[in-house]
Amino acid sequence: MSGGALTLFLCGDVMTGRGVDQILPYPGDPRLWESSVRDARTYVELAERVNGRIARPVGFGWPWGDALELLDRVAPHARVINLETSVTGGGEVAAGKAVHYRMSPDNLPGVTVARPDACVLANNHVLDFGRQGLADTLQSLATAGVPAVGAGGDLDEARRPVAIPWGDGGGGGRVWLVAFGARSSGIPDSWAAGHERSGVNLLPDLSDDTADEIAGQVRRDRAAGDVAVVSLHWGGNWGYDVPDRHARFARRLIDGGVDLVHGHSSHHPRPVEVYRGRLVLYGCGDMIDDYEGISGHEEYRDDLRPMYLVSVRPDTGELVELRVAVMRARRMRLCWASREDTGQMRDVFDRIGRRFGTRFAADDRGLLRLLAT
Repeated sequence: MSGGALTLFLCGDVMTGRGVDQILPYPGDPRLWESSVRDARTYVELAERVNGRIARPVGFGWPWGDALELLDRVAPHARVINLETSVTGGGEVAAGKAVHYRMSPDNLPGVTVARPDACVLANNHVLDFGRQGLADTLQSLATAGVPAVGAGGDLDEARRPVAIPWGDGGGGGRVWLVAFGARSSGIPDSWAAGHERSGVNLLPDLSDDTADEIAGQVRRDRAAGDVAVVSLHWGGNWGYDVPDRHARFARRLIDGGVDLVHGHSSHHPRPVEVYRGRLVLYGCGDMIDDYEGISGHEEYRDDLRPMYLVSVRPDTGELVELRVAVMRARRMRLCWASREDTGQMRDVFDRIGRRFGTRFAADDRGLLRLLAT
């Protein structure tokens, strides 16, 4: 941890439903409604064909694997994940969707073992089992004492920020977090929260006016000394390109007073930018999923999973340091990536970051560090 800095752990999609749910101690109903797979255990079998048998049930910490030791060692002040699954034993399957994710509420310790300070729910899977599934998800997280952000029982709740205190006794300040989803990530319009309707905090568009409205909320609601983070679920699953409207939107947020933009949706990382001294993560990639044995898109190496350790000045929100720990999924467990795989991830970051002038180097602990920009 950088001395005197606030350090956050940020990651992309934590998809603990489907096959991951099936290897945990209390697997839920394995039925699926996909065109070619009807049983979630099939995804476990696909992973086993690639990397060997998974002795079920595994412990709750298994999917996180070596990431837990790293988090204990780094001891970030705040941990924020995008929980991209419905936590429910029931609900009604959402019509018109190709893929549905849910995990048994009894398996929620498979998420909380990583001690998240907030779970972002503004994504395209949290209502896979309808509004009852969302209600169950919100209740499960509340019972576990984990704040949800970006979805709620009505629009006010979905828009409500989460303030994460940090420092001894909470005296160090707060991370002020708000979350939004964009239609480009696959969120249906019908999932949008309303004044008397539960749902997600869906962006109307990516216009300057919308960015200015969010920035205005930041300025109104944050307290002096807060570090303001906007979490965005946007864009498609594959591809490194950052649309111009995404870059303009992120920069407009920072121009308006946001300190850090936390983007996610794609199954692999997208570029990093430092704009006016503030960090923009355009896409963090997946953290946990059951894609290990699925063929296609191998060129993106979606088995490599980045963990973002972001250190900022608590008084200004300016970036001090970005470190990326590269994990690899094997038998649905995160383990340290090899030196060669970490080097490959560095090369990808450098190549896709040329547009934004960002480059990385590996340090003596095997972490990638963003070079000064």
